[in-house]
Amino acid sequence: MHGLVDHYGLIALFVLVMLESAGLPLPGETALVAAGVFASQGRLEIWEVITIAAIAAIIGDNLGYWIGRTGGRGLLERFGPFKRWSERWLPWSERFFQRHGAKTVFIGRFFSVLRVTAAWMAGVAHMPWWRFFAWNAAGGICWAVLFGLLAYYAGQAAVDAITKYGLIGAVAVIVLLAVGLGALHLWRKRVLQTETEP
Repeated sequence: MHGLVDHYGLIALFVLVMLESAGLPLPGETALVAAGVFASQGRLEIWEVITIAAIAAIIGDNLGYWIGRTGGRGLLERFGPFKRWSERWLPWSERFFQRHGAKTVFIGRFFSVLRVTAAWMAGVAHMPWWRFFAWNAAGGICWAVLFGLLAYYAGQAAVDAITKYGLIGAVAVIVLLAVGLGALHLWRKRVLQTETEP
């Protein structure tokens, strides 16, 4: 993955994130992490990495949503193995997305299985598009900023912690970074004060 992003840069990042968001099990998040690490080495610009990843996530999720909305339901209702299952599942999923769709779309961006499935599930459940789009865009932007900046400033280890421990890991990494930066700021301030004192 690192070689692909290294060789094709932002194009590979865009394609991988977009296709993963549309519903294909591809390593879009790994591509974002690799691009963030490369940006920290001066090989890419971090603002471009974050922008491309966010745009790709939003476009891909909207593709997945419309595929689910226009064809997914018919596919589930027509084919034998899925028909009986869909008769029970579809009414439940519609109620679920009416009540929890916004949270699912936003939070789903941060979990690998939901990142691949949430968009087309929202489409199949006929979640209103404008609501889907708003929460999808918010999730895509937050995801791109969080993972892009973590890879840029803290490297692969921080991203691995978030991948393993989910949002709790993200909060822990952010708190640790904030505490570390705060401690560094206080230390520098104290050093400057002692240097200026007679």
